[in-house]
Amino acid sequence: MEIIERPQRAMVVFAHPDDEIGCAGTIAAWVKQGTEVCLVLCTNGNKGTEDLDMPPDQLAQVRAREQQDAAATLGVKDLVMLGYPDGGLEDTPEFRGKLVQEIRRFRPQVVLTHAPMTTLRHSHRDHRTTGAVALDAVFPYARDPWHYAELTKAGLQPHKVGTVLLWGSDNPDVFSDITETMDQKVQAMMCHRSQFARPNRDPNRQPGDFMREGARRQGERAGLQYAEAFHKLEFRT
Repeated sequence: MEIIERPQRAMVVFAHPDDEIGCAGTIAAWVKQGTEVCLVLCTNGNKGTEDLDMPPDQLAQVRAREQQDAAATLGVKDLVMLGYPDGGLEDTPEFRGKLVQEIRRFRPQVVLTHAPMTTLRHSHRDHRTTGAVALDAVFPYARDPWHYAELTKAGLQPHKVGTVLLWGSDNPDVFSDITETMDQKVQAMMCHRSQFARPNRDPNRQPGDFMREGARRQGERAGLQYAEAFHKLEFRT
């Protein structure tokens, strides 16, 4: 099994506040070693509650603060929040252009995002849309100068991303050792406090338990104590 090499610059493109947890252990480990990281959050998460007394506008504000806290916990300073409504992502030129803009601005070597399609389980439509649009933004739209020529003319020059890592894939083929950042990953998840105030939750089971169990299972596949798994796509640079 291949172990991921650390890049100098990495971008995470994710649908909802808390979805960055899919690669949070990896990001935390890379930041500690000097990688510059940008988080691009696509929606404001304003529908992510079972509480009928929580209006969407107020929830969006709550989740923005939680996302800022989680980014700080991971050591990430560059956080971009695009602000689309939860459940409202569409594969449009506008959305793709916003991702192209951030890729050209930040110029990452590696982009991490949702696997756009799985067959073993159903995934949230926003996750699928984010993964698909992020891949298209990487190639060919961020690469070619006459795609989004207005960005090129404004000084955001084309950029070639070398690698995309997809979490949630049916067929992961590379792994990241998060043994030393497992606790930090859980701490970042717990910053998303609004997502754990739900009825019928097992009082004997801590929210981080399922995360540790999943990371332990992935670690067994790679000979590690805890790991995150990705499907790796490479692009010619």
